[in-house]
Amino acid sequence: MISQIFILSSKGDHLIYKDFRGEASKDSINVFYEMVTALSGDQTPVVMSHKDLHFIHVRQGGLYWVASTKTNPSPFTIIEFLNRLAALTKDYCGSLSEKSVRMNFALIYELLDEMVDFGYIQTTSTDILKNFIQTEAVSSKPFSLFDLSNVGLFGAETQQSKVAPSVAASRPIMSSRGEQSGKNEIFVDVIERLSVVIGSKGVLMKSDIQGEIRIKCFLPTSSEMRIGLNEELSIGKSQQKGYSSAVRVDECRFHQAVKLDEFDTFRILKVCPSQGEQTVMQYQLCDELPCAPPFQLFPSVQKDYVNRVLIFLKLRCDLPPKSTALNVSITVPVPKGSVSMSQELSSPDQTAELQPKNKALLWEIPRFPGGAQLSALFKVDVPGLSSASLLEVGPVSMSFELAKQTCSGLQIRFLRLAPTQTGLSQRWVRYVTHSDSYTIRI
Repeated sequence: MISQIFILSSKGDHLIYKDFRGEASKDSINVFYEMVTALSGDQTPVVMSHKDLHFIHVRQGGLYWVASTKTNPSPFTIIEFLNRLAALTKDYCGSLSEKSVRMNFALIYELLDEMVDFGYIQTTSTDILKNFIQTEAVSSKPFSLFDLSNVGLFGAETQQSKVAPSVAASRPIMSSRGEQSGKNEIFVDVIERLSVVIGSKGVLMKSDIQGEIRIKCFLPTSSEMRIGLNEELSIGKSQQKGYSSAVRVDECRFHQAVKLDEFDTFRILKVCPSQGEQTVMQYQLCDELPCAPPFQLFPSVQKDYVNRVLIFLKLRCDLPPKSTALNVSITVPVPKGSVSMSQELSSPDQTAELQPKNKALLWEIPRFPGGAQLSALFKVDVPGLSSASLLEVGPVSMSFELAKQTCSGLQIRFLRLAPTQTGLSQRWVRYVTHSDSYTIRI
């Protein structure tokens, strides 16, 4: 049983507040924010208590999604509800941010009225809610076919090399009543998160791939969608056949709505997607990287003069020549007490800065083509530098995004709708790999 639901910005601003039972005062918002900000560390407890009031919260889109209760419900039920509320807000508002919540507060209140009655959860189904929600979303940014400035999660390249704009899927699932033609689209993303540890000699020591197939549907009517994966996909080491170039994952999980009667034989997923965003498949591959690591680092650290450390980094991108890594960021821990830094970078679009509070230097590369090699020389001034201080340099951590690339090799063979939609329906597919943890020891 839920007493209150409220949404706060990262600074504690009150964006949404809904009291269902009148059991707790509005001051509970300030009590929660004081509790969550007083804790040290990035990972705050999901469940916290103050006197006889319990707070359960999640972080989504840089916002706090909080439910308070005076009873003792299942925390997992409340957490699942809050995550579903955030997903529905994203579906109906088009994006999940402080600005979109402020601009669509009336729509979010209408959602809460339909989802919860006197503290009891009624429904979180998009198919049911769309029959009752009348408020139209206010887009935080007008949709434009010519706006390609932002790299969004969805948006893809078709077989005819036509590219959907990156903001194409960042729009509400319920557009204006007259905009029916824009709804006949479906977006499928294969998203992977890569975790890698590379030793000081360039040997791969540990790897992990967490992947998912995520769809966002704008079809006005429900149709069965058939998603064809690699025919040679094998699950678990025991299923791998011979020494062919089979795509393998250790384990996978499916959404409850996915039908698997053709999966074992033909590797086809069948699902009737609801309007909005949902994950139809999650998979994992541990301790094995089917391809070479996307980056190799060749570092050199030495003492120069009395109080200066020279750090030379040569970074090579081992992606195919037509691929590009975006938003590459390299963080190098430096000795404690570093006060200043000068750098020599191999291209003008790169940037670097010393972060004394974090005891690290940050090297940023906006675009890194496959097969290219970049270098940087950093001269870090450290008063009272000793030989032991050189051991404080490293390990190097990287973050990046690989467009049109999956490290596991998982591919979408086809997307088919049955029955065929009346009118033109667009189907888009995109592959993207994010770095979850990419560590290189020096």
